[in-house]
Amino acid sequence: MMRSLYSGVSGLQNHQVRMDVLGNNISNVNTVGFKKGRVTFQDLLYQQMSGASKPNGDIGGVNPKEIGLGMSIASVDTINTQGALQTTGVMTDLAVQGNGFFILKKGEENFYTRAGDFGIDTDGRLVNPASGLRVQGWLSQNVNGREILSTSGATQDLVIPVGSKDPAKATGRVSIACNLDKRTPEIPAGGGQDTVEAGTWRVEEKVFDSFGSPHTLRIEFQKVVGQTNQWRGTVIMDPESPQATNASVAIGAPARGQANSFLVQFDNRGLLQRVTDGQGAQSPATGALDIGVAFDVAGAQPGADGQPLRQTFRLNVGSVGSATSTVTQQAERSSTKAFEQDGYTMGYLDTFKIDQSGLVTAVYSNGTNRSVGQIALASFTNPGGLEKAGSSTFVQSNNSGNANIGPSGIAGKGRIMAGTLEMSNVDLAEQMTDMIVTERGFQANSKTIQTSDQMLQELLQLKR
Repeated sequence: MMRSLYSGVSGLQNHQVRMDVLGNNISNVNTVGFKKGRVTFQDLLYQQMSGASKPNGDIGGVNPKEIGLGMSIASVDTINTQGALQTTGVMTDLAVQGNGFFILKKGEENFYTRAGDFGIDTDGRLVNPASGLRVQGWLSQNVNGREILSTSGATQDLVIPVGSKDPAKATGRVSIACNLDKRTPEIPAGGGQDTVEAGTWRVEEKVFDSFGSPHTLRIEFQKVVGQTNQWRGTVIMDPESPQATNASVAIGAPARGQANSFLVQFDNRGLLQRVTDGQGAQSPATGALDIGVAFDVAGAQPGADGQPLRQTFRLNVGSVGSATSTVTQQAERSSTKAFEQDGYTMGYLDTFKIDQSGLVTAVYSNGTNRSVGQIALASFTNPGGLEKAGSSTFVQSNNSGNANIGPSGIAGKGRIMAGTLEMSNVDLAEQMTDMIVTERGFQANSKTIQTSDQMLQELLQLKR
């Protein structure tokens, strides 16, 4: 009878633990990134009254006689199934769709979480605003004017440079892709201003100097008299400026005083064949056709030679034999289909965005985009082995395995969804059903104790 008492006590205690876990699940039904717990039971030790015996020639085998001594908790598991995703529209709210945890840091200690309700502190760091833990990732490095992002190094605090400036960049390359109508009549010498304007195709675009000041680049194409499939391009910088800009053009590096025109030769298919500058130098027979352009920048300090500051950029008219993204001569109306230049004025960070790979891109008021960093994710061989550290965070344990840190979408890691939060994976219907079953188990074990107590009472009353 004492055995049944202790069995009933173990049932009461362990069903109470299960109820504690269920209560914690239900209390966190609306906690962002929460992962529910689950209690599993196992039977306890057995007292053996007699052992098993094998059969012999006279009798068969006999099974062992064992009396159980109650039950115990086999495990309290963390169930890492995917929670529902809720759209918030807040750009710093992040969710992981699939495997992986965000990495948070306090000093040298790492924490891991599925709760992505992040914010930005006064230093521009991406943090958990409730605890101040800093989100980890990789920052871009500016190497020779290029943004380099390496995810092979150690992670660091993610900093979003809110309010930062993007310095002006002088135009270094201009690309044009237009069609020059083969049906355009040739313009004889002395044809008059109206005739010249009628036979000219003009292209204009804005370029920038090192101050970020805009300049107007104008290229006027005219069909060359007496030449087959040949056009003359004349480069004019700031045509409305009262000061002369002294534009010059050359296949190599243009020098002051050189001509500001060049010849474009097409083949019989209307595709680029070669370019010749005003000094007679010709472009390579294959590949991209680049022309150097230089002009005087008004308002800048003179150079060491006392001459006005010269701004130089490369003008790309396309590639030899190419029919796309290049200058062509087809029997179709002259048009400008594409025009690109890589300069810009100074700008300020307006906003930022985070894509599915966790790449943080800053958007500036001058129209430029900069990759400022990338959010890191950690995955584990056994995520159920992580220890809970409170505040919806986990820490690594001896049975979780080491953190495998890398970008999202690699080595089994899920995708990062910006403007979204992962909700709790607690199913209320399931929890309510488990709570009923747990209460019945608790009630039944209490009946075991009551009945055993009554039997002991009867034993004590045998002699009066």
